[in-house]
Amino acid sequence: QVPLEEYGGRLVQVGESLKLSCTADDRTFSSLIIGWFRQTPGREREFVAALSWSGDSTLYADSFKGRFTVSRDIVKNTAFLEMNDLKPEDTAVYFCAGKKIWTMYDSGNIGADQYPYWGQGTQVTVSS
Repeated sequence: QVPLEEYGGRLVQVGESLKLSCTADDRTFSSLIIGWFRQTPGREREFVAALSWSGDSTLYADSFKGRFTVSRDIVKNTAFLEMNDLKPEDTAVYFCAGKKIWTMYDSGNIGADQYPYWGQGTQVTVSS
């Protein structure tokens, strides 16, 4: 198990930006694929974006392209999800998740069940 932990969720206003962090006190974190998901009550976890261990490869769900950006700082053992122009419908619990293999097909990187390691989630609330 690799215990992941998210930071940075809070209440923001419409149009603001927010940057979430994901880290782990574990050496394997730097070799993990990091996925970001979000969930609202009564709904399944929704894929947001994924990032390879090197940061060279990224994948975004279409609805977040151009507005959300994933990155990582290998030295600091931290991954980030930067969210811009936030909307009330972005209100959710945001999770980071980890897995060991980046698959060449996008479908292999977007399923929540493909990620064995998870954080507890951080609440983002966008107020109008």
